[in-house]
Amino acid sequence: MPTFSTVIQPATEPRGALTLDPAVFYPAAISAETRAINAGIVKALGAVPDRWVFPMAMLRKLRLEGKGPFPLAPESPYAQAIEIDGPHGPIPLRVLSPPEPKGVYLHLHGGGWTLGSARENDGLNHRFVERTGFAVVSVDYRLAPEEPWPKGPDDCEAAALWLLREGPTRFGTERYAIGGESAGANLSVATLLRLRDKHAIMPFRAASLHAGCYDLALTPSARAWGDEPLVLNTRDINVFVGHYLRAMTEVADASLASPDISPLYAGLTGLPPALFSVGTRDPLVDDTLFMAPRWLAAGNATELAVYPGGAHVFIGFPGTLADQALARIHGFIAGC
Repeated sequence: MPTFSTVIQPATEPRGALTLDPAVFYPAAISAETRAINAGIVKALGAVPDRWVFPMAMLRKLRLEGKGPFPLAPESPYAQAIEIDGPHGPIPLRVLSPPEPKGVYLHLHGGGWTLGSARENDGLNHRFVERTGFAVVSVDYRLAPEEPWPKGPDDCEAAALWLLREGPTRFGTERYAIGGESAGANLSVATLLRLRDKHAIMPFRAASLHAGCYDLALTPSARAWGDEPLVLNTRDINVFVGHYLRAMTEVADASLASPDISPLYAGLTGLPPALFSVGTRDPLVDDTLFMAPRWLAAGNATELAVYPGGAHVFIGFPGTLADQALARIHGFIAGC
């Protein structure tokens, strides 16, 4: 099964290259296993009544009770819940740490800025700790619509600054990476931009950006996807964006093209090496295909991995494709 993968030369080299093999998008490139996984996702979500008639708080509660459309992973034995101070009040962090961490990965979960939690990512984050030797600090940032933009990014910025202050003492290391999935990838880039522009620092050595949403005006693949409930569809994206940006008009000079909202429009110089991962059956595939070349063009080391048939955040569904992508992510962070 072909997997497109390319490593971009770092900024110190005279030239970079980004070559995309169109065969990775051919239906024939999708394995029978991946087709079966996708069919199961569509069946499970197609059987759910219109979830947007329920309050977000209820949907969050059901997911944390293991009553969502997909199973809840067991709690990691590494996990410890703590709180730190933030600009809008306490920020819960979920810390998964081995005895002597080799580094710390600041994780920002997905969920369309409205759903999701650090706890729901225990399965992936436990595996991350085991495979990399890094500690994971996963941020329970404020969620829309109750706490819309910019409160979520404010919390992520505060968590990053806390890690820089407390990391050497708490974890015994100053080797840091950042990343997340979907909305979490958006917030990861927004956090990097805030650290660069507001604090004149760039302490993270690497960024793992999986299936990110980088243009909240919607890229062509997101607009054209339609109704198929393969994890995420066009209506879902519009609902998430509407909730997240419900207070945007209250902030001067804010727009869909504001870098803090849509990082695709940001100046990207001076950012760390990044691995962009996405599946070809993801409504947000264009976001990654647009963002990775911009990351490269700004002079940053860039890696891109595109997986045939992968659904949105397919790394959350067991299978060969997820194993391949996670191995690449773990190796990238472990080597930073």
